[in-house]
Amino acid sequence: MNETILYHRNREYIPRIAAVHDMCGYGKCSLTAAIPILSAAGCDVCPVPTALFSAHTKFPVFTMTDTTDMLEGYLDAWQKEGVDLDGVYSGFLGAPEQVAVIQRLYREYPNALRLVDPVMGDNGEMYPTYTAELCEAMGALADGADILMPNLTEASILTGTAYAGADLDDAQVNDLLQALLDLGARNVVLKGIDRNDGRIRNFVANAQAGVDAKEEIVNEKLPFMCHGTGDAFASALIGAVMAGLDLAAACRIASVFVCNAMLSTRHQPDSENRGVSFELCLGELTNLVD
Repeated sequence: MNETILYHRNREYIPRIAAVHDMCGYGKCSLTAAIPILSAAGCDVCPVPTALFSAHTKFPVFTMTDTTDMLEGYLDAWQKEGVDLDGVYSGFLGAPEQVAVIQRLYREYPNALRLVDPVMGDNGEMYPTYTAELCEAMGALADGADILMPNLTEASILTGTAYAGADLDDAQVNDLLQALLDLGARNVVLKGIDRNDGRIRNFVANAQAGVDAKEEIVNEKLPFMCHGTGDAFASALIGAVMAGLDLAAACRIASVFVCNAMLSTRHQPDSENRGVSFELCLGELTNLVD
């Protein structure tokens, strides 16, 4: 696969990323992952909160406040202040109307990278606050995405195909990557292929090179799960891209970062629910821009 470098970093310049995600008061994910992880990689993170949660949705009790009504005025104020952006990084959305907010950012910042983590579900199921309408609206962000980063559940929703589980062979991976590229994405990172051999695979594909030139990124599969690893992975990958690395190298760095963070998480109280503890691993990303 040819190197896909999406951002050429000037070491004296700090790139500015709009992070269009929800904010959870308890449970590390979304903005509570994106802000510190991207900051460690030398990025200026500008949050655009899509919802406010008391805790993430894995907890049996949580409150959610939809922020849709405030976002137009929020971005109007950015325009009046002359805010500039180098990237628009979208994740969890609170309502279908918020897709239009992201598309507004695309129009107003046409040179910003479009970085789409289409957060909708996992393990074959949608997240509890999501609807079919919201998932359909989310699909519009795939067209023109510089990086589209779905897990297998999200890839099946985006492409309208049945969820086939995590154990995909190379032919199935190629079909799914091609279907995602056909939606208009320039680059795809397909996450979470598990062939029951003790390893987790992610695949990187570029629209110009085609799926036959895809890159396979393999890491050890740890014998436990952590909440928030998808957000940590996407944020670390984007941080590495904004540090000037090619996409496959960024995927490798993000994979190792998440693995090390999960190992750290095991030693924290309430680790199963609290979320992935990445704090002790942030130096791995800071080193990219030293």
